[in-house]
Amino acid sequence: MSTVQELKQESLQAAREYVHEVYETVKKRNPGEYEFHQAVKEIFDSLVPVFAKHPKYKENAILERISEPERLISFRVPWVDDQGKVQVNRGFRVQFNSAIGPYKGGLRFHPSVNASIIKFLGFEQIFKNSLTGQPIGGGKGGSDFDPKGKSDNEVMRFTQSFMTELSKYIGPDVDVPAGDIGVGGREIGYMYGQYKRMRGGSEAGVLTGKGIGYGGSLARTEATGYGCVYFVKEMLSDKGLSFNGSTVIVSGSGNVSIYAMKKAMELGAKVVACSDSNGYVYDPNGIDLETVIQLKEVERKRISEYAKARPTAEYYEGCTGIWTIPCDIALPCATQNEIDDQSAKILIANGVKAIGEGANMPSTLEAIDLFLANGVLFGPAKAANAGGVSVSALEMAQNSMRLAWTFEEVDAKLHDIMTNIYQSSMKAAEEYGHPGNLVVGANIAGFLKVADAMLAQGVI
Repeated sequence: MSTVQELKQESLQAAREYVHEVYETVKKRNPGEYEFHQAVKEIFDSLVPVFAKHPKYKENAILERISEPERLISFRVPWVDDQGKVQVNRGFRVQFNSAIGPYKGGLRFHPSVNASIIKFLGFEQIFKNSLTGQPIGGGKGGSDFDPKGKSDNEVMRFTQSFMTELSKYIGPDVDVPAGDIGVGGREIGYMYGQYKRMRGGSEAGVLTGKGIGYGGSLARTEATGYGCVYFVKEMLSDKGLSFNGSTVIVSGSGNVSIYAMKKAMELGAKVVACSDSNGYVYDPNGIDLETVIQLKEVERKRISEYAKARPTAEYYEGCTGIWTIPCDIALPCATQNEIDDQSAKILIANGVKAIGEGANMPSTLEAIDLFLANGVLFGPAKAANAGGVSVSALEMAQNSMRLAWTFEEVDAKLHDIMTNIYQSSMKAAEEYGHPGNLVVGANIAGFLKVADAMLAQGVI
């Protein structure tokens, strides 16, 4: 081994030791927050070649600073149900990093929400937002409130109470929340109304995902699902593959899933399965999207009703079985950690060619390692899932300029953003010694922009 190679190996080993040391500190400071630990480890491991090549980031403690939220807010949310009983939930907002712009990230209403999940999502959001090329920092929030089964009036009373407290910490140039799991147009509308009442005037740019009639952006509803498919399309194209004629599985049946299915179908794919939190449907003739939209967006029913409406379909209890269905392309669009190592092994054995993460970190670290080791094209969440926040940033821009772009204009900008994310991730992977590895590439490309901004702004 030459002296140059020895020095390079020594630098890499020193960087590994440094990254491991900081990761162990993060675990000690955040005991029991396993989701947060998972997100930190996945990103930290990718950054080893960066610290080997650029000692300035270690010297300025960028890793220590970027893994500690600038602010974590937890608050009580009391509200009254339709029976007149007082209920109490917990609300959260993590304002993780504002180096490149105001905090930006969705609000999640789901019983599983806790500080660990919010920090995991917020940490991921830093790098996802950086990748978009838009001037937005990383944040996330939510509550352990479950909107399922609640009346509109109950949802309104809860969201008004939630926003009464959250309004103290957000603003168009400070922190701009959006929707996530359990937070759609209804919830955003109620929260925006309460924010206006609290502030005594209209500040359209304080929330994104608003209705078209009061400051929302065309194509925002479609953005995350469309963006995921646009990203996977780039992955496939580089290998001479396409959606046309491919068999696709999409987990979930909410907003992201519906529009991922729609765009995949427009590109010539046959989508044969989708799911919700109770189970999944398999339709060998191809999912009828209009039926799914009617059930999930209009009637708010379970996906099991699909099999009653479509006699060619079969319904199965439980969610993980969806990954046993042979497919060319899998788009996990439901929730975190839905594909574990066992599901990954089945997908690989069945010949899956590409994975595009439409949800936030839906594959476990073990599953990701298996996909990469077996040559499966893998689009990580922070890249493939970035379409929603990209159009949220475009919504902010439209609100600031007091104008509205057409659907076609927004969709074209979204397509360009997703293409640029793919290209910058591939470039970073190549430059730092991991050609074709989009997990490493996306993490590094996202990190460098934020790290350089933090260096420029001093120790804050």
